[in-house]
Amino acid sequence: MNATAAPDQACPIAPVVDIVFSRWTTPILWTLNEYGRQRFVELERRIGTITPKVLTQRLRQLERDGLVVRTYHPEVPPRVEYEISELGLSLAPLFASLAEWSSSNLGKVERARAAYDDTGRPR
Repeated sequence: MNATAAPDQACPIAPVVDIVFSRWTTPILWTLNEYGRQRFVELERRIGTITPKVLTQRLRQLERDGLVVRTYHPEVPPRVEYEISELGLSLAPLFASLAEWSSSNLGKVERARAAYDDTGRPR
């Protein structure tokens, strides 16, 4: 591998990590996958700590990336719903693998952190 390669060439998954694992993307996609099509307020309530401004920004980006579908219903009052797209659903195996890794290894990570914090250096 070339030592002077651009970061996205040095690590081919970096662009995917940037898209999928930004601060609020994972909880949004997880929630849409878990609960299906939802209105903005339902999604906001289920995620909990996200602000409306940030949720709006992330949903727009996810729609732009093709991971979320926004459906506008021209009613009175207007209704907007969000759902995970087919492309977004294709991330399910990745999330399942990460959830499995998490349940198998987060305890080890916590123990390693505690050991490091106790000694001030790695073991």
